[in-house]
Amino acid sequence: MSSDVTQGPAGPSSGTAGDVTLADVLEVLGKVLGIEDRVGAFDAGTPLFGDLPELDSLAVLELVTTLEDRFAITVDDDELTGGLLETAGTLHAFVRDRAR
Repeated sequence: MSSDVTQGPAGPSSGTAGDVTLADVLEVLGKVLGIEDRVGAFDAGTPLFGDLPELDSLAVLELVTTLEDRFAITVDDDELTGGLLETAGTLHAFVRDRAR
C-alpha cells in the first residue's frame, strides 16, 4: 500500500531517530485514516484500535506500512498484538523506541 505521508516538515525522517514525537505519529495516523480534522485533539491516552471506526484491519496494514516508511522502522506481524494500537501513547512509544 502506498501513502503520501513520507516526509516530515524538514524532509524524510529528519533529525535523529529518537526525535519522533507524539505529534509526528499522530500526523501519520490522521493522514492514513483521513481524520486530520480530529487528530489534533488526541493525546497519549486516546484509545485507538476498537475505538476509532476508521482503524479497521486494512487501515492497520496501511498505517504500519506508512509508519515503517516514514520512520525507517520494521514492525513484525507478531508485534501488532499486545497493545501496540491500544492508545496513541503506546503507538508513539513503540515507534519512538524502534526508531532509535
